[in-house]
Amino acid sequence: MNSRRLIAVVEGQTEQTFIREVLAPWLQHWGIYLSPRLVGKPGHRGGVGQYPRAKKDILALLKQESSTVITTMFDFYAMPFSWPGREEAGRAGHKKKASIVEAALLQDVVATMGGEFDPRRLIPYVQMYEYEALLFTKPEVIADVVRHPEIAPKLARIRKKFKTPEEINDSRTTAPSKRIEKLHSAYEKPLHGSIAAQRIGIDAMLAECPHFREWLAKLQAGGLGGKK
Repeated sequence: MNSRRLIAVVEGQTEQTFIREVLAPWLQHWGIYLSPRLVGKPGHRGGVGQYPRAKKDILALLKQESSTVITTMFDFYAMPFSWPGREEAGRAGHKKKASIVEAALLQDVVATMGGEFDPRRLIPYVQMYEYEALLFTKPEVIADVVRHPEIAPKLARIRKKFKTPEEINDSRTTAPSKRIEKLHSAYEKPLHGSIAAQRIGIDAMLAECPHFREWLAKLQAGGLGGKK
C-alpha cells in the first residue's frame, strides 16, 4: 500500500482539530497522512472569510508542496459570494450546491496555476451546510457532551425533519450550530464540537452524510499517490 500525504486547508480551529484528532487517524488505515492548515494568518478569527484569502493559501501550498495533494474544508453556510460558483449555487437545489462551488474553485485554481498544473492535486470540499451537521449524525451525543440530556429529544426531532444531516439548512436561525445554540446557549464550537465528533466517529458520519462520504472516497482513491 502506497502512503500518501495530504494537506487540508480549513476555515477554523474546530475543523483543524477535527482533521487532526478524528479524520487523520481514520485515514491512516489507508496509508493516507492528512494534516490541517488553518487559512489566514495565525490568530485570526474563524469563519469562511473572503475567497482571495483562502485562494492565496491554497496556491502557496500547491507551489510549496509540489508532491502533495491539497484538499479543503469550508462551510457553505455564510460563505461569501466572492467564492467561485457561490452565487450560482445559491440558486441550485441542495444536492448541487456544494459540487457547484467545488467545481468552480478547482477551475479557478487550475486557471491560475497554468497549463503545467495537475488538477488531481486539488480536491475541494465544501461542508453542507455547516460543520455541526456532522454532529447531527447522533444528536444524543451533542446533548451528552454539553451535559444537558434533556435537549436530546429536541435535537432528535430536528434531525428527523431532514433526510440527511447535511440538509439542515443555512439561515441565521436554522443553521445546525444555531439550532444547537438555541437549545443550549453555552455551546462552544471548538470545545463541544470537537469532543462530540470524537465520540460519534467517522464511520457513523459516513453512514448518514452522503456528501461527506463522497469526499472521503475521493481522498482515499484520488490524488497523485495511486490506488490504495
